[in-house]
Amino acid sequence: MNIYNVEDNNFKNSNLYQGFLDANPGRGSLKVRAYAASQAIPVAGVRIVISKNIEGSEVIFFDGLTDPSGIVEKISLPTPKLETDNLTAPKKATYEVQATYEPDGVDKKYSINMYDGICVVQNIDIIPSSGDNLGV
Repeated sequence: MNIYNVEDNNFKNSNLYQGFLDANPGRGSLKVRAYAASQAIPVAGVRIVISKNIEGSEVIFFDGLTDPSGIVEKISLPTPKLETDNLTAPKKATYEVQATYEPDGVDKKYSINMYDGICVVQNIDIIPSSGDNLGV
């Protein structure tokens, strides 16, 4: 399986990516929240990787860390365009979210559905091995 980063200019101009964008001209946004203690304590420094399998290739759309508030927000992702016919179920694009927190050995994966014009919030519960690693 080939792995590409969406920021790579060669990949941006590829037929694979252009075909994906033609099929997904809409945009949805994703907000990731990493917390411990039933969302009472934000966890900074959780590595978040957003990817999608496109025709057998893994495409990374985002790779970054949660801020001191335990949040990564405004991740814009391509989605199918929203249909104006409200009798039709909206089309979705499914992405994978991988959350890794090295101090406590956390490695979680989530599958999320993204829709045009919608902000999706993905909560990530971190169970720390000790309170010293939360970065608060």
